[in-house]
Amino acid sequence: MCGILYVVPTPIGNLEDITLRALRILKECDLVVCEDTVQSLKLLSHFGISKNLISFYSYNQQYRVGQIIDKLSDGKKIALISDAGMPGISDPGYILIKEAIEKSIKIEILPGASAVVTALVGSGLPINGFIFCGFLKRKVGKMKKELFKFINLKKTVAFYESPHRILKTVEICLEVFGENAKICLARELTKKFEEFIRGTMKEVLKNIKDRNDLLGEFVVLIYPYPKSNDGGEND
Repeated sequence: MCGILYVVPTPIGNLEDITLRALRILKECDLVVCEDTVQSLKLLSHFGISKNLISFYSYNQQYRVGQIIDKLSDGKKIALISDAGMPGISDPGYILIKEAIEKSIKIEILPGASAVVTALVGSGLPINGFIFCGFLKRKVGKMKKELFKFINLKKTVAFYESPHRILKTVEICLEVFGENAKICLARELTKKFEEFIRGTMKEVLKNIKDRNDLLGEFVVLIYPYPKSNDGGEND
C-alpha cells in the first residue's frame, strides 16, 4: 500500500505563520524531506518536533528521488518542506512532486506562506494577472532577453533576487522597461525589518543606490505600464 507525500509550506520569516495543520503533519509523518537539514532542524526544534530528515536539493535530487519514491511505495508518510515558503516554487521539490504524480502516489498539498504572493499583494501593482519568473538568468544579456519578452504585456512581472545583485538588476530593468515603469522591491517579508520600496523605476533606483542596508532576499515586481489617474490600468 502506497504512502502519502505531504507538501508542507514553512514560514518565510515569522514562525507564527506556520499552520496548525502543518504542525500536525510534521508530527505525524515518518520522515521529513528538506532542502537544508540544518535549517529545517532549527524549525522543527522550535516547535518541539523530532523527526528523521533527509536532504533533497539540486545536487543530489537525481539519486535521492528514487530513494524517496521507494519509501512512499512502501507505505511511508513523508512531508516535503523547503527552507522557506511553498515547496516546489523555485526549488527542487518540483522534481519529487512530479515523480510522485507519475507513480500514482497520493499527494496532499497544504496551503501556506509564499513570498511571491505576499509581495504581490503588498506591492500596490495590478495583480488580476501576473507572471512569475523565479530567478532570472544571471548573465546580463540573457537577463535582458528574458525581460524584453514582458515589455508589451499588461501584467505585473515578479521574480526573486539576492541582495548583492539587486542594484545591478534594477539598473537593467530600468534599461529594459524605461524610467517610468512601476516597480516594487519587497524584502525581509514578515520579519522585523520588512520593507516595500515602491515607485517608478527611476525613483526606486535612486532610493537604493546609496544604501548599504539592503539585506535579505528580494521579490522584485514590475508593471511596465503606469496606472491611469483613476486607479485603473491604461488601455
